[in-house]
Amino acid sequence: MKPLIDVPGLDARIAAGHRTVLLDVRWALGDPHGRDHYLAEHLPGAVFVDLATELADPAVPDRGRHPLPSRVRFQETARRWGVRQGDVVVAYDDSGNMAAARLWWMLRDAGLAEVYLLDGGLGAWRAAGLPLEAGSVHPVPGDVELGSGQMPVVDAGAAAAWPQGGLLLDARAGERYRGEVEPVDPRAGHIPGAVSAPTTANVDQSGKFLAPSELRQRFESVGVQDGRPVAVYCGSGVTAAHEVAALELAGFSAALYPGSFSEWSNRADLPVATGAEPGDGAGPGGNYGQPGGSVAL
Repeated sequence: MKPLIDVPGLDARIAAGHRTVLLDVRWALGDPHGRDHYLAEHLPGAVFVDLATELADPAVPDRGRHPLPSRVRFQETARRWGVRQGDVVVAYDDSGNMAAARLWWMLRDAGLAEVYLLDGGLGAWRAAGLPLEAGSVHPVPGDVELGSGQMPVVDAGAAAAWPQGGLLLDARAGERYRGEVEPVDPRAGHIPGAVSAPTTANVDQSGKFLAPSELRQRFESVGVQDGRPVAVYCGSGVTAAHEVAALELAGFSAALYPGSFSEWSNRADLPVATGAEPGDGAGPGGNYGQPGGSVAL
C-alpha cells in the first residue's frame, strides 16, 4: 500500500459516498495557531488533530520533545476522532505533509490497514477549486482497535551503532545538521556518522511529493541502496516520518528514531558531531562535540 492519495482520487472517493475519515494536522514548528488555521478553513468534515497533545506525550529530556503516546492513549484519541474499525483515513496539513506524516506513521505503526497522506495537502485541494468549510467538526466516537509495533523503530543505542552497518539519515535542515544553528535543542550538530538528507527536498514547490523515480534518485545520491539498512531521525521524530514515507515511495523501507535529536542532544553521555560531512569523531568528517560542549578536532 502506497502512502499517498491525490486530490482527484480523494474527491472521487467522497463523491461516491465511500466512508473516509479526514484528519487535519495543522502544525508547524514555531506556529502555535494550528487550531485557528483549521477553524478558518479545512476540508469538509475534517477533524482537527492537535499534534502537540494528541500525537505526543509531554516533552521530557530523556524521551525528546514529542515522545510517542502509549497505545491505549492513542487508541482513545483515534476513537475521539471518529475512526471506526476498517475505516479509510486520509491525513493532511498545509505544510507539504511535514506534520501529517507523523499521524500517517503512527496509524501505520498501530496496524491501520488503509491510511493515506493527501498529496499536496490543503494547498492542492484549494488549488483544485474544491470546497472548504470553517468551524469545528465533532464526530460520533469510533470503535477502532489499534495495535503497535508494525513499523520499524530504533532507540538511541541503535542509532549510535547504525552507521557502522547501515545508513542513518538526518532529515533536518542542513544548517541544523551542520551545527550552524539550533533553535530548540540543547546542543547543535548531528549524530556522528549520520548523513544529511533534509525532508524539504522530498517535495516540490507546491508541497507535493516528487515522483517515485525522482525520490529514488535523490536517496541513492546520499547512499541509500537496496539491501542497506536505513534509519531516519529529525528534531523530535515528526518530519522524520515524512522521510520514511518518501523512502517508501522510492521503494525503500526505513526505521524511525522517535526520540530523534531532541532526545540525543539532551543526553550528556552521547557525542554530537558538527560540520558538513558525517564524520565519526576520528577523521576528517567534521568536528566531534564532546559532552559538556567542548569541541575536539
